[in-house]
Amino acid sequence: MKPKKNPKADLSRRSTLFFQIGMIVVLFITWRAIEWKTYDKEAIDTGVVDMSAFEEEDVPITELNTPPPPPPPPPPPEPEVIEIVEDEEEVEETIIESTETSQEEIVEVQEVEVFEEEEEIADVPFAVIEDVPIFPGCENETTNEARKNCMSQKVEQFVNRRFNTDLGSELGLSGINRIYVQFRIEKDGSVSVLGARAPHPRLQQEAERVVNQLPDMQPGRQRGQPVGVLYSLPIVFRVQD
Repeated sequence: MKPKKNPKADLSRRSTLFFQIGMIVVLFITWRAIEWKTYDKEAIDTGVVDMSAFEEEDVPITELNTPPPPPPPPPPPEPEVIEIVEDEEEVEETIIESTETSQEEIVEVQEVEVFEEEEEIADVPFAVIEDVPIFPGCENETTNEARKNCMSQKVEQFVNRRFNTDLGSELGLSGINRIYVQFRIEKDGSVSVLGARAPHPRLQQEAERVVNQLPDMQPGRQRGQPVGVLYSLPIVFRVQD
């Protein structure tokens, strides 16, 4: 036997959907009913401004303290009254004494002593000294050039006698060795070694030792004053092979 209704027309299958739609509509109507408001006509503000509500405001008056005007300047002094004196009346004259010295007065001036400060002259090289230092034994030389030659010879002889020539073999040196010594003849005639240069420290020490033994001399002079004189002494040391 065939069913009378079409199975596709069965509404019981969508009952849940219809129920949910109904609940949503009922909740929306309930929410709108709760939110609905009514107003009294008297409570509605018509926008009319009552001017009587404003009271007059007292505006404070600001007083400005104006300083008083400055006092008027004092009146100018009255001009001095010049009295006219007749020629017969005697007038006392004010005598002004002069402070200038009379030409008749003689001022004694004490003698002024002038002290000339001596100029200190620096050390002068031996080649340009005006008055050469005099080595002992060169006193008889009369000219400056002769004294220079005499001193050079005396210094060379002195060094040759005192220098230890055995140092060459002891140090293992050979050939020609040059030593340079610089010394100063002081203002009092004594000798001071300033420095030495040699190919070996022992040769340098020996050269300084010998030069320090030079005798005192008569000091050299520049412009009439004793000065220090610089002297450079070359020593040639030859070692025999």
